[in-house]
Amino acid sequence: MTNEGIHAELVSLYDGTTPVRSRWSYRADQPFTVTAAFQTQRDRWVEWAFSRDLLVEGLTGPAGVGDVRLHPEAENGLTMLVVEIESPEGYAELELDHEGVASFLSATEQVVPLGEESAHFDVDALIDELTRV
Repeated sequence: MTNEGIHAELVSLYDGTTPVRSRWSYRADQPFTVTAAFQTQRDRWVEWAFSRDLLVEGLTGPAGVGDVRLHPEAENGLTMLVVEIESPEGYAELELDHEGVASFLSATEQVVPLGEESAHFDVDALIDELTRV
């Protein structure tokens, strides 16, 4: 099993005005999951993991009903991907360049094509990890 993956850095806009650095990553050995980390302070990052399918859906329409919700939004000729994240600690709405996120998603498909995630998922390794606790 390979640990091949990709990483991207995007700038998000918090509340439409404040720039927030974000790091997006995808790994072949975790083919169903995308991870986004948002910088909240100079040395503090908040990490969110969610389904790659949620990202696919969110690029074209509203997606998600839980802690992570996504939807595209067009304004003044710009298309953004709005990411809403919620936890007991708070709520944030971030705007990302739609094209940048779409490019990241396209790069994940070069690592593991959509629909072929199961072929890259190591069930035995997951069972070993869960039973080692």
